[in-house]
Amino acid sequence: MDYHISESEYRLMDIVWDVQPINSMELVGLCREQLGWKKSTTYTILRNLGEKQIVRNEKAVVRALVSREEIQRQESREFLDKKFRGSLPAFISAFLQDEKLTQKEARELQDLINQVSEEGEK
Repeated sequence: MDYHISESEYRLMDIVWDVQPINSMELVGLCREQLGWKKSTTYTILRNLGEKQIVRNEKAVVRALVSREEIQRQESREFLDKKFRGSLPAFISAFLQDEKLTQKEARELQDLINQVSEEGEK
């Protein structure tokens, strides 16, 4: 399923993912503290997310229906497709132009590549 969420929706979801299940009024308070939002803003965005079937607000308790990882995976794929014609090597090359990896980061990336490569061969 495609989940297209705005930056504001993602910011609210970031809070929901961290604290769910949460009472909707408590969520309003967290959004006021962390994002500077009014109650009406929080409820508008929450309603939009409910219509997209990303959250459920039932009996004033909010729960995510879609995981953070699922949204990140989809948004990462869309970014890669849009900006780098779907090429992960092109993205990594552009990203690393002015960056240096630590040995630990390089090992972690190599381990990830090895894991994915092995799974693809099975």
